[in-house]
Amino acid sequence: MKNVFKYLFVTGSLLSMVTVAAEVKKPNVIVIFTDDHGYADLSCMGMEPDVKTPNLDRLAKEGVRFTNGYVTAPQCGPSRAGLLTGRYQSRFGYDTNGKGRVPLTQKTIADRLGEAGYVTGMVGKWHLEIFANDREFIDQHAPGPEPLRERFQRIDKKIRLKYYPFERGFQETFFGHFKSYSATYDFDGNRFDKPRPITFEMDDRLDIQSEAALQFIDNHREDPFFLYLAYYGPHVPLASSKKYLDRFPGKMPERRRLALAMISAIDDGVGRIMDRLDQHGIDENTLIFVISDNGAPLKLHMTDLSLKIKGGAWDGSKNTPLNGEKGMLAEGGIRVPFLARWKGTIPGGQVIDTPVISLDVAATACELAGLDKSDELDGVNLIPMLKDRKPLSERTLYWRFWGQTAARRGDWKFLKMGNQQSFLFNLADDQEEKHDLLKTNPELAADLEQRSKKWAADLQPPGVPNETGNIQEVFFYNHYLDVPLPAEYKPSQNPFK
Repeated sequence: MKNVFKYLFVTGSLLSMVTVAAEVKKPNVIVIFTDDHGYADLSCMGMEPDVKTPNLDRLAKEGVRFTNGYVTAPQCGPSRAGLLTGRYQSRFGYDTNGKGRVPLTQKTIADRLGEAGYVTGMVGKWHLEIFANDREFIDQHAPGPEPLRERFQRIDKKIRLKYYPFERGFQETFFGHFKSYSATYDFDGNRFDKPRPITFEMDDRLDIQSEAALQFIDNHREDPFFLYLAYYGPHVPLASSKKYLDRFPGKMPERRRLALAMISAIDDGVGRIMDRLDQHGIDENTLIFVISDNGAPLKLHMTDLSLKIKGGAWDGSKNTPLNGEKGMLAEGGIRVPFLARWKGTIPGGQVIDTPVISLDVAATACELAGLDKSDELDGVNLIPMLKDRKPLSERTLYWRFWGQTAARRGDWKFLKMGNQQSFLFNLADDQEEKHDLLKTNPELAADLEQRSKKWAADLQPPGVPNETGNIQEVFFYNHYLDVPLPAEYKPSQNPFK
């Protein structure tokens, strides 16, 4: 009998050890989301000689660089909504900044991974809170004749806070842009049940955000964790410290110098994160994505305006060699820097041309966490392609933004600008979108347009735009794709002069 009990004890202990080991094997996931960071601005891209990103280059060398990596919108808010829900944001009516939100019924990656036993953390820019120009929300919660901003202030703060990261599945937050943050922990190792305000004297906002990410990793190195690090850079207002600015001497536009310095600060932060993971012995159990939220805002001419102009100007980043910019469904607006690394699992040194999209992050993370595949998610798990080089099944990627729609299937992309003009490009031969092939391939264009209409029928609101675009996109498409100005617009109205 003693031997029986001994056998049962040993067997039970082994099973417990196997169970614990299985739990430990759940990989950590870090998503680093940069802000208005153009396609050209990684030195490993080989596009611009002045950019210096040795740590991001190392991450790419030890992992994967995607040459056709996309986001779901050419603007901050909707792009973040798509990334964090894993769904096309137009499915729940979030088409553009200030005209939509992520409904409380929508699950985020953090919600899903929290259910799988992960500690979830968010650092930096959120941009999914309620804003003072969200007329629909303000009319609902504070009706009246007063200006929107006044009525916005009347809305119960408890209602607005429901849209903050701490209420959207993130158990730990360090939410902020500059020197003031709403945080559940500090840099001294203290932890708080609910977010508290913390203010810093440090000059460089990106260094603060890197430190917050490192502290989160230190706090949770023993746990499976999901960290969303949303750097507020190189988005305007441009600002950096002497440490980074001194790396870029010589004659150049000052806006370019500031952007390069901010990207360098992000690069240093990524290097420190990789080193910290290695120090904790979790480097080979951590999947890292690095993606920009949209293309750089060039404002047509990349004019080096005075730095006293804090917003509405070129941020110094570049989209070379792509056509277009932030605010457009041309490649320069939606094709972005896109890297992945999982040391020891994903073979390094890969350069992949297969189109991928930020929606794939949620699908990948959820399957790695052991969650059942959800039909709600619009992306796909990338690990079989990255680890075993299994090709992705053919699929169509879709976009709807302002008055524009686009679809890409294989090498072909259909682009439509409201009721003005449609285009068809073969991106394998023409990533700059300079040669419209619609007239020579009308059936292919018609197929992609029909696919777009079918997809858009399930959106909120349903349908593809078919009216004249707003003033920004009208002048964007006139400049980049030679679309004639509608009769109601005059050259003198160009907002980018």
